[in-house]
Amino acid sequence: MPLVFIIARDWTLRTSVRAELRERGIDALGMDSPDDAGRAIASNQIPAVIVLEGTADLASNPSIRDLVSRVPTILIASRAERIPIVPGEEGSKPRLGAVLYRPVRVEEIVSRVLGLLQKGHAA
Repeated sequence: MPLVFIIARDWTLRTSVRAELRERGIDALGMDSPDDAGRAIASNQIPAVIVLEGTADLASNPSIRDLVSRVPTILIASRAERIPIVPGEEGSKPRLGAVLYRPVRVEEIVSRVLGLLQKGHAA
């Protein structure tokens, strides 16, 4: 079963997307920090897709940049905030599956996740 990481400080976004994905049979973990993602990966939980709430401080975190360079990512961003998605390793590029701007509906996020999973873009 594919696993989706939902990394967001906004708990309503995290829980809503997680609940909807789980209703559709997709395993999803909600996280509010890069440290949570690191602990999950250390315990051999590897995501097929990431949903990332793009805040400048979160997106510029080195561990998040590395993860985004390896795993298809749906970025949820504010049009007002500049998000520095920078490759994690030299020469690597972010694997952005979509950039969605707030306000965004949970259904749109879930639809994009399912699309990535169905098309085989997720590793």
